[in-house]
Amino acid sequence: MMRNFLILMLLVLPFTGYSQVTGKFFPEMEAETVQDETVNLPVDTKGKYTLLGLAYSKKSEDDLNTWFEPVYLKFIAENKGLFSSFGYDVNVYFVPMFTGVKAAAAGTAKKKAAENIDARLLPHILFYKGDLKTYKDALAFDKKDVPYFFVLDEDGKIIYATTGSFSGKKMDEIESLLE
Repeated sequence: MMRNFLILMLLVLPFTGYSQVTGKFFPEMEAETVQDETVNLPVDTKGKYTLLGLAYSKKSEDDLNTWFEPVYLKFIAENKGLFSSFGYDVNVYFVPMFTGVKAAAAGTAKKKAAENIDARLLPHILFYKGDLKTYKDALAFDKKDVPYFFVLDEDGKIIYATTGSFSGKKMDEIESLLE
């Protein structure tokens, strides 16, 4: 009995601390597209559900990249063409965050993205340059080596949060919220 309880606690504890951000409003963030257009989150996304992926280290960016193709195929590409009325009406943004001394690298990262990332995905990549503390405090960023994902409702409230590389289970959870 005690062994089962310990196993349950080991499975649940990593998620309970992070669930503390659900129900809160996503903090305001000003970011830019590769074309230097400003996007204000969540203000510019209000009225639609929004999926955000944020990363603030090289290792977390690698895991963030694992989400690009499956999210593109599920939420962006499916919203085009003959069956567009059956797709999802959701904003999708991936946000590499450049803070502290790394903020100077944001311009170079934008240029590399423009050269190396599929042009169809580029409008969904935003670059944040600035302070990290606001987001660490509000969004429980306690591990720099993992990306953070949030689903926001139409008003900018966080209704789902997860971390790490892509998995089918995480995608299923996100899909169930957006249907």
